[in-house]
Amino acid sequence: MSETVVVPGGRASQVAGQRFLAAIRDALPALRLLTDPGDTESYRFDETPYLEPGQPLGVCFPASRADVQAIVQLAAQHRVPLVPRGAGSGLSGGAIAVEGGLTVVMTRMDRILEIDSENLCAVVQPGVINADLGRAAAEQGLFYAPDPASYEWCTIGGNLAENSGGLRCVKYGVTRDAVLGLEVVLADGTVIRTGGKNVKDVLGYDLSHLFIGSEGTLGIITEATLRLLPMPPPKLTLLAFFATVRQAGQAVADITRQGVIPVTLELMDGFTIRAVDAALRLGLDSESGAMLMVESDAGGAAAAELDLVAGACERAGATSVTRAADAQEADWLREARRKAHWSLEQAGVARMDDVGVPRSRVPEMLAAIERVAGEHGMRIGVFGHAGDGNLHPTYVMDRDDPAAATRIDAARADIYAAALDLGGTVSGEHGTGVAKIGYLELQRGPAAVAVMRAVKDALDPLGILNPGKVLR
Repeated sequence: MSETVVVPGGRASQVAGQRFLAAIRDALPALRLLTDPGDTESYRFDETPYLEPGQPLGVCFPASRADVQAIVQLAAQHRVPLVPRGAGSGLSGGAIAVEGGLTVVMTRMDRILEIDSENLCAVVQPGVINADLGRAAAEQGLFYAPDPASYEWCTIGGNLAENSGGLRCVKYGVTRDAVLGLEVVLADGTVIRTGGKNVKDVLGYDLSHLFIGSEGTLGIITEATLRLLPMPPPKLTLLAFFATVRQAGQAVADITRQGVIPVTLELMDGFTIRAVDAALRLGLDSESGAMLMVESDAGGAAAAELDLVAGACERAGATSVTRAADAQEADWLREARRKAHWSLEQAGVARMDDVGVPRSRVPEMLAAIERVAGEHGMRIGVFGHAGDGNLHPTYVMDRDDPAAATRIDAARADIYAAALDLGGTVSGEHGTGVAKIGYLELQRGPAAVAVMRAVKDALDPLGILNPGKVLR
């Protein structure tokens, strides 16, 4: 089943929409505003296939907090829905257009306002590219930890909206763990700040964490104060191959039991290894059933840490365990993992999914995905952040398969059921958007969803902020 986000239209709403656009042009004559469908088409979608976005009134590109305030105030006055958007790298439909709405693209607000080396933090606008912040921090000998696979083009605002993870999250945590404070424009145009440069600040409710992961449904983030760390030592990298993906999963569980916390602990199954090797020609062992890439930045203890990892891999039945000879080899191994999704896309239409389980249950989750692929007769590649139990089963479909969306829905329902049975989640780091909205109550329960609805109604009583996302 493909999913469509539609805000009710009709003649009256179309007239109101045109009045809204005229008001925007009058209030913000310098604002870049696109209304021709040919110009707005590429902003209707994110990276999630098989979703059907609405047709927006237009797409705008605010350049300042004042622009965002004015847009929100006019939208509230004219009852026009707003869809905040970063680079469009999302994988759950959180930024796809809604019918009759205005998509608010935050990429022009792309300034790194401050790198504060004394207080180990950065102050940035939401349109800053993740990798650009990382490079700016590195110039000061500092380190921004969250690193989604799309780090070279995803924005900090999008990372905050989805509470994105990344390869290094097993040791350093996800986006929320790097946030000290936010500036947010609420649904009536009010601006609030949820924190600043203080390492400790527990006065009142923790509003930062309310907005992180809310996908623009509660407010629009216009600035963030983010935690930086001292630059860690150079990494050592280990690569282990296995005959089966279940053996790799067992190694992950054993590594966790030993208390080893590497900076990355990444998994690819055999199908994904072969896709990556075909696309990038890196000379990986394409006959293997699975691969683990493990990195340690523990300085003088890194070699000993990887010795423990190697022992766990060998006990699980690894066919080979090697270490990167130098930084260049480590870089291409890391790049191979980052290009897993892209490589699978070369084999067909690839819809990446996102489940998480307790780390001790990773072997069982991998077995369940393997079982579902067989039962449904589908190609499902698996890769992900195995070190924190977050796996990305990716459905690779023939490009001309008219039943692809229906087949994916049937398979993912079984995969989600398996994840929940193991005490897991149907969304580890890709958000809810529209793709997971039907599973919210199943996982959280009606009482928790009622609390979420009460929060949404309190902060956005008109329902204009990204309607149809997270909550129905």
